[in-house]
Amino acid sequence: MTGATDDLRELIDIAQCVLFDFDGPVCRLFAGHSAWKVAEEQVRWLEERGLHGLLATGVRDETDPYVVLRAVDRRHPESDLVAELEARLTYEEQKAVISAWPTAYADALIRTWSATGVRLAVATNNAPGPVGTYLTGRGLIGCFAPHIYGRTQNLSLLKPDPHCVERALRGLGADPARTLMIGDADSDYLAARAAGVHFLGYARNDRKMRVLREIGAEQIVTSLKPLLDVLKDKK
Repeated sequence: MTGATDDLRELIDIAQCVLFDFDGPVCRLFAGHSAWKVAEEQVRWLEERGLHGLLATGVRDETDPYVVLRAVDRRHPESDLVAELEARLTYEEQKAVISAWPTAYADALIRTWSATGVRLAVATNNAPGPVGTYLTGRGLIGCFAPHIYGRTQNLSLLKPDPHCVERALRGLGADPARTLMIGDADSDYLAARAAGVHFLGYARNDRKMRVLREIGAEQIVTSLKPLLDVLKDKK
C-alpha cells in the first residue's frame, strides 16, 4: 500500500460522496467469463462480415473487448455497426455477472460507507444494466440506486472522458472537492482529475500498480481492507 493510514483517514474525512468504478474496485466482472474470449469473438464477428479492415493489426490480437469497441467507434462513430457491437458487449457483460468475483472487502466497505450517510454512486465504462444486476444480486443496490452512471451510446464519452463522473456529481448534487473516486485504471484517474475529484487507486496486482503510478496516482491501495478498517474506526 502506497497510501498511509493517515492519508486514507484524510480522504475519508473529506468525502461526502464516493464514486466507485465497477469492474475492479467492486468486482472482477470477467473472472469466470473470459474478457479475451469476448474480444476474440468481437473480432471474429467483424471479420465474418468482411469488416476486418476496420481494425489495425494490433487490435486484431487485442484481449480487451473495450479496446476493440473503441477502435471501431473511432472509424464509424455513432453508426449502426457500433451500436450492434456495443449491444453485443452489453450482452456479454450481463452473462459475466453470473460468474463475477466480488472484490475482497468491497461489499462490507460499500455497506459501511452507506450506513455513515455518505452518498455513493457508480461511474463506469460498463453498461448500467449489468452493473445493476450485479449489485442487486449482492444486496447492494440500495446503497447506490439510482446513481449508476455507465456506458452510453456515445462511446467518445467513455473514461478517460469525465462524462460519467460529472453525471454522478450532478446526480448526487456533489461538490467535487468533497468527492472521492475509487478506480483501478489510468482512465479512472484521468477522468477523476478532469472532474476535479479526489482519487484513490486500487491495484490488485503489480501491473495495475505500475499503470496507476505511471499515470500519476499518488494514493494507491492493494486491498480495500485498510480503507474499511479506517472507516470502522471512525464509527
